[in-house]
Amino acid sequence: MAKVYFLIGGNLGDREKILKSTVEALGNDVGKILKVSAIYETEPWGFEHEQSFLNQVVVVESKLLPEAVLDRTQEIEKNLGRVRKKNRYSERTIDVDILFYDDLIIDTEKLEVPHPRMGERMFALAPLAEIAPDFIHPVMYKSILEMKNSCPDESEVSVFKA
Repeated sequence: MAKVYFLIGGNLGDREKILKSTVEALGNDVGKILKVSAIYETEPWGFEHEQSFLNQVVVVESKLLPEAVLDRTQEIEKNLGRVRKKNRYSERTIDVDILFYDDLIIDTEKLEVPHPRMGERMFALAPLAEIAPDFIHPVMYKSILEMKNSCPDESEVSVFKA
């Protein structure tokens, strides 16, 4: 069984309901939910939009291989209304990113794990540091808390109050 760390988030539709549905779908389709962070509200990263994002980190214990996990997460996104656009950074109902799959390093045309840009993004590091502060990044050789404390991203990230 592998421990898979996901960052989920979106800024369209009923954001809280979509996050809840995503967590449920991960539990049903990928494996057993081990931990779920608080929900964080963050400004859009890499583009302008009037609606902020809600983000959350979910840790799942899975027997699926990495590419099967990716396939399932893309199906979850599609089922929850995700429309992929040509521009990488845009508004969306839901995005499910694989941050870590145990401590494996995967670099294929289809999948890159650990997520290559998480260290630049406070919206990923803040919820991840909440539930896995001592996890060591297998490429950077730093704990998540160290990465968060040295992150160059100055975007506002706060715990969401409904």
